[in-house]
Amino acid sequence: MLRIHFTAEDLARTRVAATIGVAAEVYYSLELLRENRELPHLRTWRSAVAGRMGADTRPLTCLVPVRGPGLDLLALMGDVPSLDHAVDNLLHAPVSRLRRELEGLDFHPQHLPWARQVSEGDREARQQLAEAVRACHRLTVEPYWPQGRSELVALTTRCANLMLEGGIDLLLRSICAPLVRWRPPVLEAPYPRRVEARLQGRGLIITPTVFSKHPVSFLWDPLDPSQPPRLTVPALRRSLTGSEPAEADGSAVRDLESLLGRTRAAALRVTAEGCTTSELARRLNVTAAAASQHARVLRNTDLITTSRRGGSVLHFITPLGLALLRAGALREP
Repeated sequence: MLRIHFTAEDLARTRVAATIGVAAEVYYSLELLRENRELPHLRTWRSAVAGRMGADTRPLTCLVPVRGPGLDLLALMGDVPSLDHAVDNLLHAPVSRLRRELEGLDFHPQHLPWARQVSEGDREARQQLAEAVRACHRLTVEPYWPQGRSELVALTTRCANLMLEGGIDLLLRSICAPLVRWRPPVLEAPYPRRVEARLQGRGLIITPTVFSKHPVSFLWDPLDPSQPPRLTVPALRRSLTGSEPAEADGSAVRDLESLLGRTRAAALRVTAEGCTTSELARRLNVTAAAASQHARVLRNTDLITTSRRGGSVLHFITPLGLALLRAGALREP
């Protein structure tokens, strides 16, 4: 049983995240494949993906321990939704962090030399690991992300509505009920072992996930005790199936671009993956000021949401924006 104890300060600082980040979703998908656990929503996904791992994915798959805790890619690559941003975080992670994340994990003996090479910060090893993350993403996540992203947006929007209707109390009473129970001031959830967690004024980040081997997980960073812990909750409500991007006819694309303007329509497409203002500017090949202006217009028309994360501003598409995007099947800028 997991029991999370809240103070008034914790309740005030509790929030809902848009995503746990692309790197964690990739790693969670590999753990699901390793454990061969039967999850109805992921049965179709598993049958399509299982057995397709190859040499390009091996630098990462061999770092999935045979048992016990796994590699914390969330700590190494961050909770960013952009794969390029996550890979850049990995390539620049401190060696001390790499060592801490890999030490004590139960790797197969034949993979220990590779794990040691990565933990020592070898530049070529890091690059190989980064490319393997990309390869695993292409196989296990990317084909299924349109649906996964849609369900993440739906859940975070529902959480936002609960907060507006009844504040944090209604959110905690409703999130994953009846699996998770809110008995003020304690949130209870099933867990493999008994854990009494005290947030100590840091609050809690409720984080929906697409790929997760547990109904709920409680995550915290022992190297940075100032950061709030996370409670992950499942976002999927239907079977996860892959889909090819819809081919829009030219008139649908032109109509949507006429409605929003070509650059703003492209901006909406970029926010479907989640992005910072600087990433939006780079993808659109415009200045940061212009990207901020496009984001402001999209936000004011409820097509995207904007939140601050550390020193960055993160933009994420809303269900309305996603519906508009699907109607026009916008192409990559």
